[in-house]
Amino acid sequence: MKTRKVLALAGVTLLAAGVLAACSGGSATKGEQTFAFTYETDPDNLNYLTTGKAATADITSNVIDGLLENDKYGNLIPSMAEDWSVSKDGLTYTYKIRQDAKWYTSEGEEYAPVKAQDFVTGLKYATDKKSEALYLVQDSIKGLDVYAKGENKDFSQVGIKALDDQTVQYTLNKPESFWNSKTTMGVLAPVNEEFLNSKGDDFGKATDPSSILYNGPYLLKSIVTKSTVEFAKNPNYWDKDNVHIDKVKLSFWDGQDTSKPAENFKDGSLSAARLYPTSASFAELEKEMKDNIVYTQQDSTTYVVGTNIDRQSYKYTSKTSEEQKTSTKKALLNKDFRQAIAFGFDRTAYASQLNGQTGASKILRNIFVPPTFVQADGKNFGDMVKEKLVTYGDEWKDVNLADAQDGLYNPEKAKAEFAKAKTALQAEGVQFPIHLDMPVDQTATTKVQRVQSMKQSLEATLGSDNVVIDIQQLQKDDLLNVTLFAQTAAGEDWDLSDNVGWGPDFSDPSTYLDIIKPSVGENTRTYLGFDSGKDNEAAKKVGLNDYDKMVNEAGEETTDVTKRYNKYAEAQAWLTDSALVIPTTSKTGRPILSKMVPFTLPFSFSGNKGTNDPLRYKYLELQDKAVTADEYQKAQDKWMKEKGESNKKAQEELAKHVK
Repeated sequence: MKTRKVLALAGVTLLAAGVLAACSGGSATKGEQTFAFTYETDPDNLNYLTTGKAATADITSNVIDGLLENDKYGNLIPSMAEDWSVSKDGLTYTYKIRQDAKWYTSEGEEYAPVKAQDFVTGLKYATDKKSEALYLVQDSIKGLDVYAKGENKDFSQVGIKALDDQTVQYTLNKPESFWNSKTTMGVLAPVNEEFLNSKGDDFGKATDPSSILYNGPYLLKSIVTKSTVEFAKNPNYWDKDNVHIDKVKLSFWDGQDTSKPAENFKDGSLSAARLYPTSASFAELEKEMKDNIVYTQQDSTTYVVGTNIDRQSYKYTSKTSEEQKTSTKKALLNKDFRQAIAFGFDRTAYASQLNGQTGASKILRNIFVPPTFVQADGKNFGDMVKEKLVTYGDEWKDVNLADAQDGLYNPEKAKAEFAKAKTALQAEGVQFPIHLDMPVDQTATTKVQRVQSMKQSLEATLGSDNVVIDIQQLQKDDLLNVTLFAQTAAGEDWDLSDNVGWGPDFSDPSTYLDIIKPSVGENTRTYLGFDSGKDNEAAKKVGLNDYDKMVNEAGEETTDVTKRYNKYAEAQAWLTDSALVIPTTSKTGRPILSKMVPFTLPFSFSGNKGTNDPLRYKYLELQDKAVTADEYQKAQDKWMKEKGESNKKAQEELAKHVK
């Protein structure tokens, strides 16, 4: 989920929503169960149609249903659409809306039926309001691009139609085998036109649950900035039998006291808690509850260190002269310098500040698109990338791109790349050391420790007479305003930033690689410090126009999946070699104590309706006692076997939808 699925790097959890915690109680009244979270970032609105920020999506995806959702094996299954079909040419998708789908107010009062027209209204509104997530479908739906650009003002010419009250149809520009996975995203969600008009500019107001209607498993009952967010089960939800948690409470947490969740788990006030191996109390906790500490699976979110190649703001800086600013800009435009940063950064030490030495490798990621995200012709995506990457130079021949190990850190390579960079930069008049400002949330203990770790490893490897990381400790709101929430490139006030990551929107490599295209990428400013579509000079200098061309060519391949993925692998290889974004970690792979029944959550590597981390509450079940590591492993083995069988069956069923 700036856009879309961009995630703020949370202080201690590597989660946008924060630490996992669930009230134990379990039987407050008539068996009522309550699940509680702590969260770290307040949503700036509840408008699910125009934003895809994780802080918003983590709330609205639990209260708003789209056409399809994910089951616990990652299969797409009916939600608002009880059935669907696709034409043989792959261009027309037709969905039948269920008769029992209703809109409700935040008080649970029935407002109106959910109709096919609500999906048309939703897309028109999202387009007219220039939704941050419009990029997901703008080039997909026939006629939408020209309407969005104002070249055609008649929305009836766009490829979405309500054929009747229960039938909505989409016409695409070209086949997209992954189209259905996009239907879980907010930009394609429905909205009731009468209600929308009645709210006007107050639709989706951040702190007002009554500013939206609800057709999902939960109702948002209250939201208080930097305090609490509370949900209640929707008693009239069409699929209420699969909603097992009655209430959800999110409590704001600044991430400073990392021992508190475990303490609350032990005293019975919480039924699940993330653990922080770097906390002072962890060694004792490990002895006491060793059998109950389990590590979650790695997910598909990738956190990165971005490089600002066109910095314009210097409110938060340690630079003392224009010469230092100019020298830093020139250095970041030099590929050898950026590669020196990538190879000189001890990411295992960085991750250990969060996950401890034992668990550090469990969250490491080496390429932006996870290596197992997609597969074709007997190869996973990482294998395809490696084949392309080795052609860029000897420095890549022995690099392992697999997850859960550090394939990049190599001090000798870092020194060699830096030596080349220094010679070239000195010829340009660059003065050393290069000062790199790196902002951090000063209240998040492990986050500060991570940045300090990066500073230590880089300065030790490259020499502080060559490179200095100047850590800028900021208030949380100030940090967000100059990173995640900056509205233009001029607001991106940093040289290096590890404050954001990306969670994929749909099941195709383009969901990662499109977002930083210099032509129309939605996150170039977040990761690289410039606004897309403005023919940026810095983007040209680092070769991003070549990257843009590679990604576009990959997107044009719509019939041969193997060719398509290989073309995207070429783009990923270029991006890796450029060292413009340096992958660090996944979101999950963390130790927890839990009373959640393992693998009851919906699952998916992409979209807003399935996750292998507990941000979606439908289907989730709780148990009375803490899960043991042995129980978790057995459940995981069983789930993996069932998942393979279920996915295979689901693939076979797809043929029945082609008509």
